[in-house]
Amino acid sequence: MAEPATRALALSMGDPAGIGPDVALACYAARKEWQTPPFFFIGDPDVLLARAEALGLCVPVRGCEPEQAVSIFDEALPVLPVTCISPVVAGAPDSANAGAVIEAIEAAVSLTRAGRTSAVVTCPIAKSVLYDAGFAFPGHTEFLADIAARDGRGPYHPVMLLSGPKLNAVPVTIHIPLKDVPAALTPDLVYETCTITARDLRERFAIPSPRLALAGLNPHAGEGGALGLEDDAIIRPVVERLKAEGIDAVGPLPADTMFHDRARATYDVAICMYHDQALIPAKALGFDDSVNATLGLPFIRTSPDHGTAFPIAGKGLARADSLLAALQLAERLATASAGETR
Repeated sequence: MAEPATRALALSMGDPAGIGPDVALACYAARKEWQTPPFFFIGDPDVLLARAEALGLCVPVRGCEPEQAVSIFDEALPVLPVTCISPVVAGAPDSANAGAVIEAIEAAVSLTRAGRTSAVVTCPIAKSVLYDAGFAFPGHTEFLADIAARDGRGPYHPVMLLSGPKLNAVPVTIHIPLKDVPAALTPDLVYETCTITARDLRERFAIPSPRLALAGLNPHAGEGGALGLEDDAIIRPVVERLKAEGIDAVGPLPADTMFHDRARATYDVAICMYHDQALIPAKALGFDDSVNATLGLPFIRTSPDHGTAFPIAGKGLARADSLLAALQLAERLATASAGETR
């Protein structure tokens, strides 16, 4: 029988006008049936109450300190209040609330770094809304790395892992235009991404000897130089270096033959060269239950692998599968990191 959790997960609200509140409420409402790990919501309690009413959910909400969250989780959804300064309308994002969104993320990280919570789970943000308020980062991942580096021990190299029941995939370059990928793709970047991935799969995911499959950048992995030189000049030498250091790595492989069932059985993680090369197969193979986990940070962070979905916010149409998977993965990684057994 599982031991009860001693620390709750910190769940930041994301954009309050999106489906973050919807799926958080759903995970709590079905906590017994779904075996939802104890979490507390960092966000505006009034938003939760209004959204619960709109969705027809009877969810009691109680403000508390993080240390109290586990003990009250059966009775009420624990909340660490962060107030939105502008009225929140489901489906209508407002940059006036960007400060509250950022404050919730920073609080989740701060509490986890202080050992008051076990891991960070983030609901989706709308970067365009945050940009309007002066947000200076390409995305959630880069912002989390910046927060982590405030301890003076950085910089940290965040690695995005899309983890699903059928595929683990990592993009080497993330939130940059496709036209900029070849220039950004350096041997050092590919190597560092691979070594961080291998280390965290060993230490956090309990895979003793992770098998890495590196995708080529160009069609047919460059076709011996006929379709581009990057595969032989950048990726292949990294594979050889990884092998020499005892890391199980193959590639560069043609990306169009890497993701069918037989191919996926030969590796533990696909290392992809750009955003969509990783996210298209990851979402095609596990749209509702894949999780975005950030590797390379000094704390555990997971997130549902979907966006804010403003058009369906507050309408009872959002599926909570991915947030549930993110919460469960965060608990599993936190338990492993603490050396506990469940």
